[in-house]
Amino acid sequence: MNKQIMDIAFKKGQEVRQEFGGPVMKVIGFEPELIENVITQWEDDNGTVITAKFMDSLLIPADH
Repeated sequence: MNKQIMDIAFKKGQEVRQEFGGPVMKVIGFEPELIENVITQWEDDNGTVITAKFMDSLLIPADH
């Protein structure tokens, strides 16, 4: 069995956003075997909780 090494710069619970803007999201998990390997969650203006996956290369820490 060939295991991939998880080399993601983010941590669970960290707040991130997309490099080009958008909402601040919380990292809730990882799927290192997929291209979209960071699972995030945030709440929209209506209070709806949204979960989405992103490539780690498209995300930056929210405080930058």
